[in-house]
Amino acid sequence: MSQLELNVATRGGHPALLPVTLIATSINEARPNPVIKINYQDTALLSEGDKAIIQLSTGSKSVFGTTDCVNELCAQFPFLSGKDTKLETEWLSQLSSFDTLDFKALDPVLQRLDTHLLLRSFVSGYSLSTPDIALWGALRGNRVAVAALKKGTLVNLTRWYRFLEELCPWTTAAVESLNAAAKEKKSAKSKEGASYDIALRNTENGVVTRFPPEPSGYLHIGHAKAALLNDYFAHEKYNGTLLLRFDDTNPSNEKQEFQDAIVEDLALMGIKPNKVSYTSDYFDELYDYCIQMIKAGKAYADDTDKETMATQRFDGIPSQRRDLTPEESLAHFEEMKKGTPEGLRWCIRAKISPDDKNKALRDPVIYRCNPAPHHRTGAKWTIYPTYDFACPLVDSMEGVTHALRTIEYRDRNPQYQWMLDSLNLRGVQVWDFARMNFIRTLLSKRKLTKLVDTGVVWGWDDPRFPTIRGIRRRGMTIPALREFILKQGPSKAVTLFDWALIWATNKKYIDPVAPRHTAIVNKDIVKATLTNGPAAPYTEEKAKHAKNAAVGTKQVAFSSTVVLEQVDAKSFKQDEEITLMNWGNAFVRKISTDAATGNVTGLELELNPQGDVKKTEKKVTWLATEGQDLVPVEIVDFDYLLKKDSLSEEDVLEEVLNYHTEFRDPCVADGNVSQLKEGDIIQFDRKGFYRVDRAATPGAPAVLFNIPTGKAK
Repeated sequence: MSQLELNVATRGGHPALLPVTLIATSINEARPNPVIKINYQDTALLSEGDKAIIQLSTGSKSVFGTTDCVNELCAQFPFLSGKDTKLETEWLSQLSSFDTLDFKALDPVLQRLDTHLLLRSFVSGYSLSTPDIALWGALRGNRVAVAALKKGTLVNLTRWYRFLEELCPWTTAAVESLNAAAKEKKSAKSKEGASYDIALRNTENGVVTRFPPEPSGYLHIGHAKAALLNDYFAHEKYNGTLLLRFDDTNPSNEKQEFQDAIVEDLALMGIKPNKVSYTSDYFDELYDYCIQMIKAGKAYADDTDKETMATQRFDGIPSQRRDLTPEESLAHFEEMKKGTPEGLRWCIRAKISPDDKNKALRDPVIYRCNPAPHHRTGAKWTIYPTYDFACPLVDSMEGVTHALRTIEYRDRNPQYQWMLDSLNLRGVQVWDFARMNFIRTLLSKRKLTKLVDTGVVWGWDDPRFPTIRGIRRRGMTIPALREFILKQGPSKAVTLFDWALIWATNKKYIDPVAPRHTAIVNKDIVKATLTNGPAAPYTEEKAKHAKNAAVGTKQVAFSSTVVLEQVDAKSFKQDEEITLMNWGNAFVRKISTDAATGNVTGLELELNPQGDVKKTEKKVTWLATEGQDLVPVEIVDFDYLLKKDSLSEEDVLEEVLNYHTEFRDPCVADGNVSQLKEGDIIQFDRKGFYRVDRAATPGAPAVLFNIPTGKAK
C-alpha cells in the first residue's frame, strides 16, 4: 500500500482534529513502518465549514471532515474495527456532538457515554477499537469536556478516559505534536510574532551565516526562505555577516547565466551579502585536505560502478576497495587529477562506516572525476569535491559560525561534523529549519530543469514556475514575498502550504495601489444602444482608484453605443433595471437573440440617471465604442503544473503533469490601457488583478497575466 497523507489545519481547533489524528497515529504505531504521513497546515483545507480542517488523501481520492476520514481509515485498515459493527457505527456518528463548547449541549452526550461505560472497559466489545480512540480524542480536544471530567461526577467516563490514556501512551505524544504545530502556526501570524529565539550558541562572539546556492538553475521559493533567514539572523537579529558562496563543484550543470541570475534575484529581495565567494576559490585547499585524509587512512579510492555502490550502501555492504592502502588510493587520485581514462573510473570515498544506521555515514563520495570545463576555472581541474565534503570545510575556512539549512540535511549533520573532526578544523553550529513545500509544486531543481529542457514550460521565468522569476512574472511583489517567508520563521515543523496563503498576502500590497480598468471578453461580444444616451461621445477625467487619489486619473469615454459581455447580456430580463458600473442605472428595453444559438445579438437600453445603484441586482462592466480607441488585450490565466497536491516516490513525473494549464481570452480594454508598461499591475473590474507581461504595440495586443488573490474561483 502506498503511503496515505493526512492534512490537518491547525487553525481548526482540536475537537474535530484529534479523533482522526489519533486513529492515524494508532495505525502507524501498529505497523513496522509508518503508512500515514501527517501534515500540519496553517490553512483551511479546500472545503467549507467544519469539514475544511482535515483531509485524508489516499492517492486515488481525498475525503474531508472527521466522520468521512474515520470511515475511510476503517475501510483502508479493517483491523481497526471490532465485532459489533452496529454499535461502533452508532458511537462514531456521535463524534460531531463533541465539537460544541456549549456545556448544556455537551452534557447529555457525556452523560450518555458515562452510562454506556457503566460495566464496560471499552466502548464496543472486549478490546480496543476505533470508537475508543476517536471518542477519547474528541474528549481530549474539547476543553469543556476535559473540565467536566476533572469534576469527578462522571465516574465511569473518567475511569475509561484514564484507562485509555495508560493503555495507549502514544496518544499523549500525538496531542503534543498537534499542540506544537498549532503553537508554531500561531507564532507565525506576523513577522514580529514569528519565533526567532532559536538556540544559537556563542552569538556573543559574532555571527556569520552563509547562503551557498549551486549555480545550476534559478532560485525558487524554497531557496528564498533559506536566503532570507540567513540574511535575517546575520543582519537584523545579530548585526553580523552574511556570505554568499556559490557551490560551483559540478561543472556539468553550472552556468554563468544561473550565477548572474541568483545575484540579481537576491538583490531584488533586498538581500545584500557582505562577501561573495566561490567553492572553486578553495579547490587547492580542498585538494590538499583530501590528500591529508587519504594519507591518514580516512579516505580511499573506489572504482565500484554507481549502481553497485548505491546497492552496497543501502544494504550496508563494504566496498571491496575499502582496504586499499593509502599509497594505492593516492595513485588512483593522481590518475583522477590527470583526467585519464583510468582516472575517470575512480572516485574518493570517506572511510566512515559501511553499515551505520544513518546511511549518510556509509562512506560517502567526497571527490569525483569530471573532464567537463568549469565556468570559472576552465580546464585547470578534472577532479571536483562533492558538496558533502566541500561545504563543512569551506564553512570552517571562511569563518562561518552558524550554518542554517533546511531539515532534509538533518541526516547529514553527523557527516558534516565528521568531516571537520577528521581534519581538526574549527566547528560550526548547524541549525535545521523546515523547507517550505507548496501544493502541486515541484521544488526539485532536477525536475524543474527537465520541464525547461523538454519545453513543458517557457523557461525558468515561466509564471507557472515556483522560481523567484516565475512568481514575480505572475505578479508577486517582493515585499509580499519577504513578509510571507519571514512570518514562517525558522520553524522545524514540516508544512505543506496552499498557494492561496502567499497570494492573499500579495493582495494586501497590490489592492491599495493597482489602477482600475475595464476589459470586455471578445467572445460573442454584445453591442447595446442607449436610446437616451449622449448625443455626441465625450470623455471625463476619473480617478484610477476610488480609494486612493495618489494613483492618478484616467479618461473615461461615454457614448450612445457600448459593448457588454455575452454572459451578462444573457442574464438580462425584459425591462429589468441594471447598473452600468461607474455611470448609472439603465432599463433593458429590448433584447435581440439568435434563435439557433440563444446568444444575445443586440440590446436597447434606457438610461435612468435617478436610479439607485444599491437596489439593482446586476452591475455590469461596459465600454463606449466611440470617444476612445479600444485596446486589444489578451488576458491569461494558469493552472497548476501538477495534478496532485504532493508527490510520492512512486509517482512518475510525466504521469502527474497537467498539460492543460494555460487559458487565454482575447478582450478589448479601455483606451488608457495603451499607456501601460511591462510589469505594471492593474485590476480589471469584475475580473481580478493582472500584471502586464507585454505592453500593447501596433498590430499586437497587450498580454496580461492573472494574479491570484487567494480566493477560490
